[in-house]
Amino acid sequence: MSLRTMNTSATGMEANLFQLDVIANNLANAGTTGFKRSRAEFEDLFYEHFKLPGVVSPATGTETPTGIALGLGTNVRATQVDFRQGSPNLTGGTLDFMIQGEGFFQVVDSSGAIAYTRAGTFTPNASGDLVMSSANLGRLLEPNINIPANATDITVSVDGQVSYREAGNTTLTNAGQISLARFINPEGLIQGGENLYFASDASGSPITGFPDTEAFGTILQGALESSNVEPVKELVDLIKTQRNVELNSEALKAGDQMLQLVNNLRRF
Repeated sequence: MSLRTMNTSATGMEANLFQLDVIANNLANAGTTGFKRSRAEFEDLFYEHFKLPGVVSPATGTETPTGIALGLGTNVRATQVDFRQGSPNLTGGTLDFMIQGEGFFQVVDSSGAIAYTRAGTFTPNASGDLVMSSANLGRLLEPNINIPANATDITVSVDGQVSYREAGNTTLTNAGQISLARFINPEGLIQGGENLYFASDASGSPITGFPDTEAFGTILQGALESSNVEPVKELVDLIKTQRNVELNSEALKAGDQMLQLVNNLRRF
């Protein structure tokens, strides 16, 4: 029995230590643009059944209303991503875009792989094409939007229309329209780091469209979406996780003490 107690407590400690890692990652990204917090979800493990409910008792001939079962611990079932929108961070940057509502920006790298992001920090590359700002790789905004070097008064409307004026010209020139993507199951997206997500069989194929149409959100220029991490909530979860680890460690110690007591028994 004591060995079972120790093994069960070990699963609880392991699961809660994983939860601690999830909380640490959330807190580390509290200031990351467009970051979405994760939460760990748990499930109980197998049960050892000593008596099943509904079994007919040989002594009385009646069915037992309840059974006798013992659980063998817990396990991490999944990590769920919370896609609730973060608050606007007004930067005033001409090429800083925030999606107000549902949708992801689409970006593509040199290999043609399409990724999805809520971080709307863009900048023109050497050719004037808008790319997602990154220290490692400039990923082109999809569909491509080109801003010439002499462009002034760059504006983006709520429906994603990008316009600019050329130096010495008073008329607006349309550079293109931002397209967004959404998914039936965004929780099924693969987190790829660098504020990027990738489609999977679980997420389903992307549904594309323009901002401010159907279920897509609108574009807010001069702002970025803040992380949706709530530090106070994470700290509360951190304390709860610490206590859960402590309680499981106490149960493990109790099992060890009982096993030691049994081993120290002497026959007289």
